Amino acid sequence: MRQPSPSTSASLHVATTPADGRAGATQPDDAPRYRPDAKHILLLGTMAALPAVSTDIYLPSLPDVARDLGTSAAAAQLTMTGMLIGGAIGQLVIGPLSDRFGRRTPVLIGVALHVVISLLCAIAPSIVPLVALRVAQGFFNASATVVAMALIRDRFTGSDASRLMSRLMLVIGVAPLFAPSLGGLIAGQWGWRAVFVVLALFGVALWFVVLLRMPETLPPERRRPGGVRTALSGYAHLLRDRHFVALAVLPGLTMAVLMTYVVASPFVLQVGYGMTSQQFALLFAVNGIGLVLGAQVNASIVRRVAPIRILRVAVVATVVLTGVLLALALTGAGGLWALLVVLWLVLALVNFAPPNASAIALGRHGAMAGTAAAFIGSLQAGTGGVVANLSGVLGGGAVAMAAVMLGAAVVGLAVLALATPAFRRGGAWQLG
Repeated sequence: MRQPSPSTSASLHVATTPADGRAGATQPDDAPRYRPDAKHILLLGTMAALPAVSTDIYLPSLPDVARDLGTSAAAAQLTMTGMLIGGAIGQLVIGPLSDRFGRRTPVLIGVALHVVISLLCAIAPSIVPLVALRVAQGFFNASATVVAMALIRDRFTGSDASRLMSRLMLVIGVAPLFAPSLGGLIAGQWGWRAVFVVLALFGVALWFVVLLRMPETLPPERRRPGGVRTALSGYAHLLRDRHFVALAVLPGLTMAVLMTYVVASPFVLQVGYGMTSQQFALLFAVNGIGLVLGAQVNASIVRRVAPIRILRVAVVATVVLTGVLLALALTGAGGLWALLVVLWLVLALVNFAPPNASAIALGRHGAMAGTAAAFIGSLQAGTGGVVANLSGVLGGGAVAMAAVMLGAAVVGLAVLALATPAFRRGGAWQLG
């Protein structure tokens, strides 16, 4: 099959900024300067957004699913967290496969299976098979996410990679802007099962876009031969790099902050504060604007400020704001509006840490970008999935939501401060 022309992908030039963001050093020859065009960003963003779309379009249906299948709110939330855990496992498996077989084949297979599983979810008879199917859906959706990250590392490093990842947030951010409203409209007209039919149609469209427009960025001579043993040795190699592991954990803890909000907010705002599904969808869209704006601010300043410096400020600010959020939830000061304003600010910070931490981490292991991206993505999805469900265990109210968000933020700060040299004088450059 003829590969897309160079105009379809990025224009590639050799970069001169190292992974830690310092000017004046020379990067490897395979680290081109950031110049991808809009089509390239849209393609990678749509791939990376597949799990987000699969999550957000389904959100307004959670109370209906619990009622229709005769189960609890916590059990309905498992259809969300199960997908994240499936994605975590899927990335660990699919990442090494993409290093061995190239980038195109794994994502084409994964998206095709997303379509099949979506149709099976539409006819699930009870909550147990629905949860199992969502785990499987997360597993195969991981192919799109991990390949999108690996495609970035195949061509970009350091500040360039961080900036591109932030630009992807503009595309990914469309999911919380429109998906809940679309999902609520579909469920209101045809029921929650129809939402999965729409997800299947989205998967079909994405499959053809990948088939026709996604370039293969890993030529045969750069692929890693071997099977399970090679994959395990790759992960063992990554685990020996403690700075890489610490940086890989940070996106997961940030995802835990975001996913705690995503999983808990339908019950906190619709059940606790009496919002209608339309009001909730509108609020979710407004918060989605915060996510997008934060990502674009990061993409703008990362050209002038080293990723590690942005990371330090973002992690500390997240701890402070989630602490304020918990105080408001506990005291009721300022009412719902104060809670929503601080929540918006927290979410606006969410997209600062992951692209910078991921870009620095991936820059340390470019020769095995698929495996490294899978490791980061797995921790991100798995940590987010496990931690987010704690809010339901703790009662599912605003206090539980804010407490879990604060806990994840505090752990993130502790990891950055204690497991990396990020806060030591001159030590941050060791992360490059």
